[in-house]
Amino acid sequence: MLARLERLQLSTRNRLAGGLTGEHRSPRRGSSLDFADFRDYYPGDDLRRLDFNALARLDRLLIKLFDAEDDLELRLLIDTSASMAGAKLQRAAELAAAVGFTALIRRDVVSVHGFPTAISSSRFRGRAASKPLFDQLQRLQAEGATSFSAAADRVLGRPGPPGLTVVFSDLLTPDWEAGINRLPARRGAFVIVHVLEPHDIEPDLSGDLELVDAETGARVEVSVSASVLADYHQLAQQWTEDVAARVRATGGSYLKVMTSDDLEQLLLGRARDIGLLR
Repeated sequence: MLARLERLQLSTRNRLAGGLTGEHRSPRRGSSLDFADFRDYYPGDDLRRLDFNALARLDRLLIKLFDAEDDLELRLLIDTSASMAGAKLQRAAELAAAVGFTALIRRDVVSVHGFPTAISSSRFRGRAASKPLFDQLQRLQAEGATSFSAAADRVLGRPGPPGLTVVFSDLLTPDWEAGINRLPARRGAFVIVHVLEPHDIEPDLSGDLELVDAETGARVEVSVSASVLADYHQLAQQWTEDVAARVRATGGSYLKVMTSDDLEQLLLGRARDIGLLR
């Protein structure tokens, strides 16, 4: 899997400025091999960039401009609330590790952030940082209540280039929409990886039950029949569609992930389809 990921790199819809030279198109001008534009010559400009063909045809001194290539700041924002316990947090960590590894081999900068518990993350860079990144992701524990909106404010309020923020969460919180609305604040790129278990959409329940909220401990008595399950399934499907629509309306990319999905197909297929990897 890692060998296949080495052939890929992170992708964003827009050009984003970084801090150092890298492999991503920047909005700035630089010294890559990709021609961008012309501008008039000014005394002191590098004469090697003069376009002598334009001088011969137009009798004008024009300087050739080229695209710059910068690194990319990747922020991995992982939901570690109690509702993510088990397979969902495991799948989120696996995907974060794969995306982070892809960034590290391209010399991009990677940081890990959690919510509700803030993670004291180093800034990882370079292939040698792969194991420390994996180790940190493996230590994640699920506990507490989701605080997506506050976490988005905290992470995006840090200094640094706009970069790419990838959120891994089940979004089982009333403030999911407010959190998504905050993500474009830095004018960077963002992706929502919506991690769900099959029973989140189609629960295998029946009869008179008392349900307990994994995060708050709140209890509610329900009577589950076939018609109730059908209504729930329809509402759950509509909710995921609403989440996807909100993400796209705010300029982000959306990837729904079930814990039963094949990991290789997710990374080498669907993550490329939405433009997270290329």
